[in-house]
Amino acid sequence: MARKGRALADFEKGEYRWIAEALKHVVFADPKNTEAKELLADAYEQMAYQAESGTWRSVYVQGAFELRNGVPAAGGLNTASPDTIKAMPPEMTFDYLAVRLNGEKAAGKKITVNLNFTDLGQTYTLTVENSVLNYSKRPAASPDATLTLTKSTLDRIQLGEITAQDATAGGDLQIEGPREALDELVGLFDTFPFWFNIVTP
Repeated sequence: MARKGRALADFEKGEYRWIAEALKHVVFADPKNTEAKELLADAYEQMAYQAESGTWRSVYVQGAFELRNGVPAAGGLNTASPDTIKAMPPEMTFDYLAVRLNGEKAAGKKITVNLNFTDLGQTYTLTVENSVLNYSKRPAASPDATLTLTKSTLDRIQLGEITAQDATAGGDLQIEGPREALDELVGLFDTFPFWFNIVTP
């Protein structure tokens, strides 16, 4: 905290780190403490002025903005754009899905699904086990379900343009085995918002 008789801007470069560290705990303990949030925002702003790294400067400025205005609700870049999703090979798509897997929801579950891509002439196996999604080019002998579709159909489902149910009804997706296995797998994935809290609980 600021010592008596000194403005926040009068502190030395290294002192802001300790001020921010103390105020961070105050804000987390009492997120409605407006005075602590304003002081922490001021500290981050001073750290931004003194930062030599553009990356850290941006982090401090974003933290100060969040403390004063809340998490932004507009703007941002959608990195999972249609062009990006369509350009991704199946392996990269599965890696992306693995990042989106909600570990808590997947805890204790074991799901194996074969995917036959008719347009690529390739078969993959997706396996959820130990809260992790893995893929293989070797088809599972006894999967919970087997899906036959094109890569473009998977792209459209992933982009939210159609649902798996719509694709099945339209004949773009064939399911061999219980439909519940696919529904359970799809229900394990998170969709992340672009903006999220970085300095407030």
